Amino acid sequence: MAIKTYKPTTPSRRYMTNLDSGDITAKASVRSLLKKLPAHAGRNSNGRITSRHKQAGAKKLYRIIDFKRDKFGVEGTVATVEYDPYRNCRICLVKYTDGDRRYILQPKGLSVGDKIMSAEDGLDIKTGNAMKLKSIPVGTLVHNIELNPGQGGKFARSAGGYAQIMGRDGKYVSLRMPSSEMRYILGECLATVGTVGNEDFANIVIGKAGRSRHLGIRPQTRGSAMNPIDHPHGGGEGKTNSGRHPVSPWGMPTKGYKTRKKKSSDRLIITKRKK
Repeated sequence: MAIKTYKPTTPSRRYMTNLDSGDITAKASVRSLLKKLPAHAGRNSNGRITSRHKQAGAKKLYRIIDFKRDKFGVEGTVATVEYDPYRNCRICLVKYTDGDRRYILQPKGLSVGDKIMSAEDGLDIKTGNAMKLKSIPVGTLVHNIELNPGQGGKFARSAGGYAQIMGRDGKYVSLRMPSSEMRYILGECLATVGTVGNEDFANIVIGKAGRSRHLGIRPQTRGSAMNPIDHPHGGGEGKTNSGRHPVSPWGMPTKGYKTRKKKSSDRLIITKRKK
């Protein structure tokens, strides 16, 4: 997918880039697969800001995605490739032979008219097919990977994302995750063959503040520009550093400080991700 540039008619246009939308074949048309999500703008049920620098952004409808891929043994045909405002990859509308229609994440190389299917095993290793990890050959690139059987895909769902099957050990399959972490996942978990499309998304240059506001991102103020009562980095005459390691407004270290809590699934990690 090509990156689109613009003539520098304004200072912000000079560096702004976007994705070419030539791969999009239709607009969302299945009303049962669209849902309006309430815009919380980073606030909790009491109306207090719990996630800073958020706003509602442009109006948009949520597309209900089939992350479970549990329609076993029924062949589907890709009907359209569509834009999804809630994610950075494209989505496909799949029409199944029994009349059902569902959205899936578009794998790289899957286009309108292609046939896909889900099954526990016995399928061809073809982009878009979903199978249990134990049935997929070692070395295959997969995405939309379940953490627990029947839970629906949790890993490798963003644009250009994938994991690689590295081996098998009893009931577990070892995967190299997008973060370079190596971990075990039960072979009964489903995964989709191929990599997520729209990998050029990472090369987009936003270009201007207004475009971030449309995405629901508000401006951030540097801590060093605040008063001491508002931030540990604040205060002082002129542009001074705080004389301490970078911290959040509440004093939590922000560079290199480990905040991950222990989880039961940590025992399945073989090699942690690179620093």
